[in-house]
Amino acid sequence: MKNCILKLSSALLLFLSMITQVNAQDIEGSWKGTLSVQGMEMPLIFDITKEEDAYSSTMDSPSQGATGIPMDVTTFVDNTVTIKFNQAGIKFVATLKDNTLDGTFHQGGMEFPLSLSKTVKTLPGNTDLPTSDEALAELANWNPKNYKYSVADYFARPKARSFQFSPNGTYLSYREKDENSKSHVYVKNTETDEVTRVVEEKEELIRGYGWANDNRLIYVMDKGGNEDYHLFAVDIDGSNQKELTPFDGVKVNILNGLKEDKNHMIISMNKNNPQIFEPYKINIVTGELKQLYKNDDAANPINGYEFDKDGNLRGFAKLRDGVNIDMYYAEDGENYKLKKELSWKDYFSISSFNYATDYPHDAYVISNLDSDKAQVYLYDLKDDKVIEKLFSNENYDVSGLGLSRKRGYELDYFYYEGEKQVIVPVSKYYKKLHKKITSKFPGYNYSIPDVTDDESKYLVFIQSDKLYGTYYSYDAKTEEFKLLYNLMPNLVEKDMAEMRPITFTSRDGKTIHGYITLPEAALKGEKVPVIVNVHGGPQGIRDSWGFNPEAQLFASRGYATLQVNFRISGGYGREFLESGFKQIGRKAMDDVEDGLQYAIDQGWVDKDNAAIYGGSHGGYAVLRGLTKTPDLYACGVDYVGVSNLFTFMDSMPEYWKPYLKIVKEIWYDSDIPEEKAIMEEVSPVNHIDKIKKPLFVVQGANDPRVNINESDQIVSALRAKGVDVPYMVKYDEGHGFAKEENRIALYEAMMGFYAKHLKPEIKQPIKD
Repeated sequence: MKNCILKLSSALLLFLSMITQVNAQDIEGSWKGTLSVQGMEMPLIFDITKEEDAYSSTMDSPSQGATGIPMDVTTFVDNTVTIKFNQAGIKFVATLKDNTLDGTFHQGGMEFPLSLSKTVKTLPGNTDLPTSDEALAELANWNPKNYKYSVADYFARPKARSFQFSPNGTYLSYREKDENSKSHVYVKNTETDEVTRVVEEKEELIRGYGWANDNRLIYVMDKGGNEDYHLFAVDIDGSNQKELTPFDGVKVNILNGLKEDKNHMIISMNKNNPQIFEPYKINIVTGELKQLYKNDDAANPINGYEFDKDGNLRGFAKLRDGVNIDMYYAEDGENYKLKKELSWKDYFSISSFNYATDYPHDAYVISNLDSDKAQVYLYDLKDDKVIEKLFSNENYDVSGLGLSRKRGYELDYFYYEGEKQVIVPVSKYYKKLHKKITSKFPGYNYSIPDVTDDESKYLVFIQSDKLYGTYYSYDAKTEEFKLLYNLMPNLVEKDMAEMRPITFTSRDGKTIHGYITLPEAALKGEKVPVIVNVHGGPQGIRDSWGFNPEAQLFASRGYATLQVNFRISGGYGREFLESGFKQIGRKAMDDVEDGLQYAIDQGWVDKDNAAIYGGSHGGYAVLRGLTKTPDLYACGVDYVGVSNLFTFMDSMPEYWKPYLKIVKEIWYDSDIPEEKAIMEEVSPVNHIDKIKKPLFVVQGANDPRVNINESDQIVSALRAKGVDVPYMVKYDEGHGFAKEENRIALYEAMMGFYAKHLKPEIKQPIKD
């Protein structure tokens, strides 16, 4: 019974679509009700619209973060609504009486009463707060239009991107944008040059795609940015398209592509409990699911699974008491034994099992258990001991390694990120390949997004701080490179600005790294306005060297961009990461301020014309910066940022809640009086009176991570004081803007905001 009820909660989101007959009473509009299942309360909203003689509808489930979900087939005859969703075995039958639909919900042999009432649907957040499109367009007009490159040149998607070979190399897939900015998936036969559009992108964005085997592709989509990803599959000729995981309010993660099993892959879903994920083997043709392991302890859930190349579950990591990690391993392939008891702060990750040996328990492990920096080891999982330390760097964490499936899983290379990306070749084969690529493209970063199974064809992606990115194909037999596609040929390298690595010492003596991108005027000795761009996360995330569209746009308008990898950023070792715990909004902000002072001391930037900008945690840093050091910045742009640490903690998605204790150890714990006082101190919404510089706020209405209430709070509080705060809200976006037209609108308004507040020579909006 319990499993049926849990399946019901994930399937019930799928059941309302086409009304085929018109009844005397009007059912057009929004209908709201609550389904009660043994103590579980699930609010539902159905939106019915009418076109000619037919009705269509969508559904929202606010508790599961699902909005605007299109439904299947429904009839409306003699005041009776009958709704069926055959794949999930759902039927809802109700009678319309005045403004009520009273009926019964059927699923899996169970019946539940369900009553829906006519309601007025509201959009997320306070809809009175967002600034009008007209006012935002006027703000954008503060930015002059006579630049060589437009905002769209930097933020429009490339015409084509995401190139991949089929495993056998017969086909090349890619995404190509049409005149409506929709990016469809195409497949090109490399022998005949015949091109087929395999997946059409419609209203919802394709969030990612890839090859499942030589004849079938997979792709993922969510709804309006809510991050509940669904998995789809399609044949290379566009036929047999199927939604493999039609469970709304459920998020899919791909765990293992199973190269050795062409019709299956391993995924995880929070299908049975929204807070925890369980592994399934899924047939990519039929959608048939087989649950591989139960993760039924919500208080101590499994948060990582280790499958080998054949799809066997070899081990897993289990969260204990919210902050500890227990690692289990099956020596015999069936019985899982506790091998390690770790703190969540410890890093011990199986990069790959070692298939090059007959001993089944060898694995390549990246760990910091015996060092400050993460290092690579050859490890015996059965005996729980290090066999050999393979690679380390004294200044940076090792990121990973590469193996060759074709050559018996030979170890090819290690890589890490220092000031720039570093690849360290190991095998004789890869040393030769590495030399070929780096000799052909000196001074550039390279990566290999794809290689055919027989290693005869490689895709090589080349990028730098001035080059957006170029794809080359490499023929291993002829050892020849062929230009495949320049993602942004309109952005000429010589016109782009240099991104320089920087290093400075914080006020308390800590070595801090980062990057500065300087416009042409700064290179000539002028002190220029600067935009301090604070990264998100914050834990474990870092800024990197490479092409940054924001920094290049800012430089083209005369602004420097400063990016600081403040304490708690990733890649610099355990001590550096942990030194930022309980310091968000405090010493982490000090590091940002010290980075700005460093740029001022170098004579690069104008201390009176510094803006602060960022998304997510970076958005929080904007608000914190304007309240912590109100005279330091001339203005700020808060993009999906936290304003109130208390409401932020209370509004986390369900699948984050098992990790709430860890979040509290990184941020702050309101149950500890001293830390509660700090939370009050560093929550910007509590210090509205200190904000005296212009602020621009940006938010995606469907954001599951930083709820729209975070932005609403800061805007409404400032508006109550008579402060004019431009506020951009997009109701078809989530945590950051993914749709091209929305991104362009954002940066056009942002550049107008900067021109208005960082360039004193501009006195009024530019008239067309």
